[in-house]
Amino acid sequence: MASAAPSIDRIRQALAERGLHLRGGWRPDPQVDRLPLLPGGGSAGMVWMVGVVGAGHWADFSASPFFTDGLPDPLDRWSQAIGDELAARWGGVALYPFSGPPYWPFQQWATRAEPLQNSPLLLRIHPNYGLWHAYRFALALPDALPASLAAPVGPPPSGLGSLCLQCDGQPCLQACPVSAFDGASYRVETCLGWLQEAGGEPCMQQGCLARRACPVGAAFRYPADVAAFHMTAFAAHHRPVPVPVPSFPAAPGD
Repeated sequence: MASAAPSIDRIRQALAERGLHLRGGWRPDPQVDRLPLLPGGGSAGMVWMVGVVGAGHWADFSASPFFTDGLPDPLDRWSQAIGDELAARWGGVALYPFSGPPYWPFQQWATRAEPLQNSPLLLRIHPNYGLWHAYRFALALPDALPASLAAPVGPPPSGLGSLCLQCDGQPCLQACPVSAFDGASYRVETCLGWLQEAGGEPCMQQGCLARRACPVGAAFRYPADVAAFHMTAFAAHHRPVPVPVPSFPAAPGD
């Protein structure tokens, strides 16, 4: 039986047991956010953002059957198993950034929950964790907690944040071997082409060199095995799908 209104400490503890972090919350507007109804038919009173910080999730994930079963998207399936279980426990709904299209606007939601800023790598930078954080799911729960526990709702940040504007030389833009980032765009095909060459091996083994060059949150950088996992998944997800060549009957005399 689901229990309503878990305390914030209870939510944090349940997530910490799996290496996950409570990343803040925000109050949804039923008319604007259009979230699904909860199992009891009511509207969500609070949305809590759940994510990873550094490699804190790796021990639990790598020990799970999802990591070794050979099926696609192991990290997404691990996240979904946890999110669905917690949502059922507390009478809510779990929402995922990878369930689409259409996709839930997780980047916008994140800025409603935490003090994130834009970066030249087009990733949202956190003042403590730098670029070494991610959102795995959101929990839409039935009861709103005191307003002091929710971040104020505001528009997404525009332009570079002060963290990056004050960064001496912005080393992230100098570190990419093929200049895939220019501060305003990301040339995905250029990046993927480099990763497929011998010179891209350091990126595949250590993680994106531009991301690693950011000095903010350096203590949370992924270890090599975690970085290699994510780079392999990135390359596989963006690998071009071969277009089949149609076959035709041989013409007379061929």
